[in-house]
Amino acid sequence: MTVPASDGQLVSSLLAGDIEALGVLYQRHKTPVYRTALSVTRDPSAAEDILHDCFLRLHRYAHRIDTTRPIKPWLGRVTVNLAYTWVKSMKRWQTSQVGTLDWIAGPDSQCPEWKAEMNDIQSKVIDAVSSLSFNQCIVIALYYLNSFSLKEIAQVLNCPVGTVKSRLYYGRENLNRKMEAGSTVTPEMLHVFA
Repeated sequence: MTVPASDGQLVSSLLAGDIEALGVLYQRHKTPVYRTALSVTRDPSAAEDILHDCFLRLHRYAHRIDTTRPIKPWLGRVTVNLAYTWVKSMKRWQTSQVGTLDWIAGPDSQCPEWKAEMNDIQSKVIDAVSSLSFNQCIVIALYYLNSFSLKEIAQVLNCPVGTVKSRLYYGRENLNRKMEAGSTVTPEMLHVFA
């Protein structure tokens, strides 16, 4: 049984001209990159473009990547930067969430009552998340949708871990405030989108 190559080994192989290594990295990391881009842009087409642009940049700038460190924070930072640039240039921060909800939630085979309840919760959470500031929204997305650690988020956003903790705390507080009286946003609600 062979051990799969590490991300660092794949980047080294890419530098040596092995384009298949890029494909393996793409398969390994495409979902969190796409989810992060989608959570920021709220546009599936833009998220798809950002996904591809992120891996084109990985190919182009592979020589700048430290192969001794995990690639996840590097990809996260590139994704956040590309998504933020898209949001600023398009000024479309508050777009419809219907298509996004369908993609994130995916097909499920639960009973109709459960679906109706989950749809209600999801729409409330989406409305609340979409009203957060960019800094809080991106921290919520990286932490809950992509399971980034606080340290990894700090690396992606180039800020102290304490700042990440603060944004996560205030993001959750703002989400709870924005939800209807009597209901709170729990980590389980946010993980429904993963």
